[in-house]
Amino acid sequence: MYTSAVIVFGVGVTYAAVPLYRMFCAATGFAGTPKVGMGKFEADRLVPVEDAKRIKVHFNADTSDALPWSFTPQQKFVSVLPGETSLAFYKAKNKSDKDIIGIATYNVTPDRIAPYFAKVECFCFEEQKLLAGEEVDMPLLFFIDRDVLDDPACRNLDDIVLSYTFFRARRNAQGHLEPDAPDDVVQASQGFADYEMAPKAEDRKKGDGASQ
Repeated sequence: MYTSAVIVFGVGVTYAAVPLYRMFCAATGFAGTPKVGMGKFEADRLVPVEDAKRIKVHFNADTSDALPWSFTPQQKFVSVLPGETSLAFYKAKNKSDKDIIGIATYNVTPDRIAPYFAKVECFCFEEQKLLAGEEVDMPLLFFIDRDVLDDPACRNLDDIVLSYTFFRARRNAQGHLEPDAPDDVVQASQGFADYEMAPKAEDRKKGDGASQ
């Protein structure tokens, strides 16, 4: 009984490691994952630092080969002050004759800006369903936290790149939607490719087996 309990607990921890790792990255900005939430949306923090240097945010867009969509940023870049909210748009079109659900992953480079890059609203927060032939604008509301000014590593940072990759969605063994692509491809799109602690494919397989 005790041995069985330890095995079950170990498998459960392995399965939980994948979402927990990604939650950790979203909370800390690790591996170039932009921060989400974290109580940084108080009104007094969303005030531009007028005497600060502007940072140019470049926008990148990719789609997996399995997804017959076009996906492009509607602006090449915007220049923002720390603490200033900015609205940007991407455009997506389903070029097929079937309705398709897509999931977007994202990362920001260089990695050192990730703890200060926060998204207030984003199409990447949930899956997106496009009807056959449908074209939509996808908004993104973000800001660079003013605390970036206190970080010596970001003192001479003038340009950053925000990248999104859209994947066709599939359902895993738990019935949850996930990108329909090999794990290494998904991890690379999230900025995890060069990190040894990134979730591995075998972790997901173990988790799937534990739920059956």
